[in-house]
Amino acid sequence: MKFNIRGNKLEVTKPIKEYVEEKIGKLNKYFENPEDITAHVVVRVHGIDQIVEVTIPVKKLILRAEDRNKDLYSAIDLVVEKLERQIRKNKTKMQKKNLRTKITELKNDFEGIVEEEKKVVKRKKLEMKPMSEDEAILQMELLDHEFFVYEDAESNDICVLYKRKDGDYGLIDTTK
Repeated sequence: MKFNIRGNKLEVTKPIKEYVEEKIGKLNKYFENPEDITAHVVVRVHGIDQIVEVTIPVKKLILRAEDRNKDLYSAIDLVVEKLERQIRKNKTKMQKKNLRTKITELKNDFEGIVEEEKKVVKRKKLEMKPMSEDEAILQMELLDHEFFVYEDAESNDICVLYKRKDGDYGLIDTTK
């Protein structure tokens, strides 16, 4: 696995980089071609908390976890545990839905737009690949988001899938 490690309000020293590579590198056993995968790691400070955010984009899914702790090394350990649980949990989901995926390609991650005091404070671009409703639901659950934007494989329309308060899903289908 390749690593893209950067610090925000924190210098990523050689020992931190080595620790991140050692711990996240243990996830290689879950991937078919780990040499084709890049883990994006952001280490930042917020007050007294050390925050570690890891995004691993792979074909048809994005693994993402974030954790905070007063100790940076503990935060790294916790985020790796979250990613491992996520991989194991979603591997069985994909098998049940007959979406057996070979994890070999990369895809861009997105978090959506965050609004604060009626101004846009963050923007992200995303690469949309055509997918079915079932794949979109799975992707939204993998990301643990409340909504997901995707291109419908049949109609090529842009769709917004969202989680309703009653636990079901809603779908907004746009037309071109």
